Amino acid sequence: MEKIIIRPIQPSDNKHIARIIREVLTEFKANKPGTAYFDTSLDELHSLFTYPHAAYWVLEQDGHIIGGAGIYPTNGLPPHYCELVKLYLLPAARGKGLGKQLIQQCFDAAIENGCTHMYLETMPELTSAIPLYEKMGFAYLPQALGASGHFGCSVWMLKAL
Repeated sequence: MEKIIIRPIQPSDNKHIARIIREVLTEFKANKPGTAYFDTSLDELHSLFTYPHAAYWVLEQDGHIIGGAGIYPTNGLPPHYCELVKLYLLPAARGKGLGKQLIQQCFDAAIENGCTHMYLETMPELTSAIPLYEKMGFAYLPQALGASGHFGCSVWMLKAL
């Protein structure tokens, strides 16, 4: 029986989660400028998520990382808002409710941090992610919030927590 756990990112996870993010963006033909694919911090996510009110979790199956997601207090967001960031799952992890579990982990942590809203940015190419966000209660916004630097994203969503 496979064992699946969600745990905080560790420094040794950096290369694995960076590879997953790049593989998934390439799979969906979304490996373009202005996306997480080119984030300078992608290879050092553990360090990035030591920032106050930031957190990142990896999804591990039988000792192998198969996905991850986090929250971040992105510059320029309204007070008590955070951003759902870098939610990526390998194909073998999809369709099993694991993305939903990761998002719920992010909701719980955001609420613990005093957040009232969660924002996200994505791309139309990420066709399996958008329906998940809708099911989790995110609503569409007409424009971006904050200053994530992801000019390649054209879908913006928000959820009250």
